[in-house]
Parts: sequence; structure tokens; C-alpha cells
Amino acid sequence: MYRFAHNNLNVLDLNRSLKFYKEALNLTEVSRLDLGDFILVYLGDETGSRHQLELTWIKGRQEPYNLGDNEFHLAFTTDDIEAAHAKHQEMDCICYENKAMGLYFINDPDGYWLEIMPEQE
Repeated sequence: MYRFAHNNLNVLDLNRSLKFYKEALNLTEVSRLDLGDFILVYLGDETGSRHQLELTWIKGRQEPYNLGDNEFHLAFTTDDIEAAHAKHQEMDCICYENKAMGLYFINDPDGYWLEIMPEQE
């Protein structure tokens, strides 16, 4: 048996990313490992899910990460898509909307796409 543990994103500015993920998605720090040349921070959601987002910050890195065609994304569900959309619109981080499917994407500070979609009943 396998179970999702975490997904990793490399970030250029750890504090900026932590602030963004808290404000945009209410993800909070669960644990942190300082491994000398880099820091790993694990974020969890308010549901208590075991699945976490691991942010890796490499000390001293100055150049942004090359995300290629940026086809990779993480998806988040919400029980109030209208309130979430209004919040993300206020943050000016919506980068793509698919109204026909009832979902949209936001950009994090490093340019990663995060899909926001309603809870499926």
C-alpha cells in the first residue's frame, strides 16, 4: 500500500513563500529541517491531512527557478469557491480561469501554478 506523503516546490524567498501560502491557502508550518545548505519547511492544511507541501529553500540562491512550460501544478479544493476567488482576486494572483469547469489557477511567488476548484460532492 502507498499513500501520498508530500509534494516539493523549490522557492527563492522562503519568508515570501510562507506568507503567500498562509494568506492564499491557509497552509501553516508543520515542521522544519535546517540541513546547512538548505532548509525544508513542511506545510499542512487545516483539515489535518497527512499530505503536506514541502518548500525547499537553498541558501544563497539568487536566480529564479526555470519552470519550463510549467505544465506541473498542485490542486486545492475549497468549500467556498466564490470567497476563495474574491480573496485571490484581491491578492492579484489569479493567472488563468476556466469558467466552464468552475475552476481557476493562481501563481505563487515563484511562478508555480496552483489550481483552485470546488469540493466535489
